[in-house]
Amino acid sequence: MDGCPSTPLFTFGVIADIQYADLEDGFNYSRTRKRFYRSSLQLLKNAQRSWAESAVRPEFILQLGDIIDGFNKGHGASERALDTVLREFSVPAEVHHVWGNHEFYNFSRSALLRSRLNSSALHRDRDLSGDVYAYSFSPAPGFTFVVLDAYDVSLLGREPSSEQYGQAMDLIKLYNNNDDLNCPPVLEGLQRRFTMFNGGFGQEQLDWLHALLTASDDKRDRVTIFSHVPVHPGSTDPICLAWNYEELLAVIRAHSSVVCYMAGHSHDGGYCQDKDTGVHHVTIDGVIETPPDSDAFSTVSVYADRMVLKGEGRVEDRVFLFPS
Repeated sequence: MDGCPSTPLFTFGVIADIQYADLEDGFNYSRTRKRFYRSSLQLLKNAQRSWAESAVRPEFILQLGDIIDGFNKGHGASERALDTVLREFSVPAEVHHVWGNHEFYNFSRSALLRSRLNSSALHRDRDLSGDVYAYSFSPAPGFTFVVLDAYDVSLLGREPSSEQYGQAMDLIKLYNNNDDLNCPPVLEGLQRRFTMFNGGFGQEQLDWLHALLTASDDKRDRVTIFSHVPVHPGSTDPICLAWNYEELLAVIRAHSSVVCYMAGHSHDGGYCQDKDTGVHHVTIDGVIETPPDSDAFSTVSVYADRMVLKGEGRVEDRVFLFPS
């Protein structure tokens, strides 16, 4: 496009909510949307082929969570399904895996930390406690990417005796009195987010992010944050927002270095630009609800002043100008 150099500083691929299972097509929780469990694998193959054949191959892939579906657990197929999907990540590029609610339907937090879905091994920040899945990496000078753990405070993946589980139960019960905590407490509005399939960011993680962004401000880095759960009401249906999204937004808004926040979870995708900071909040459309004759992935080219997202299938093309 005009004013944009032909060669990006680096590129990366993005895909969200594959939710593969070796099952016939089904429906979402409310039975309003069709889910294509088997063909999600083919859509991942389509993405891999596109990235492999690209003139400029992506240097890394962001897999934004829910890589396999929770139904695998009931069929005793969690490990088999995960093996099947991970074999398809064939492009010779590092994959950064995010943990979503379906990871926790299939595996405990301790099991995930020991699994191939723990991509933090080379990037672990020693300032965080051992089981918070958050880390940062730098793909090029002047750029930092941050993985956040949106189920740090959660009823999923936490032992009922743990402090995080207790905090999560206390919080959700303030707003949701349903017997089934996956049922939203209200029909409309932001309070719909208080369901069991969402989670939140603990204070230690928020403090860690604040310190990291302070250092990035000083270095004048461009920071992209990614996690499974969206944190801006303008970028998603309220039912998919993080419980304490306001606290995470407050940390972002206190710093000049953040340029973009990427998430999955909301299968219809979404986008908004924060009016106070200019930060771009993008939610990537989910593979699981994408018909077999379409696609849902993107390739992002990064330049000195912008990121250019080239979407495939359901994912829209977008240009993210960096806030000045």
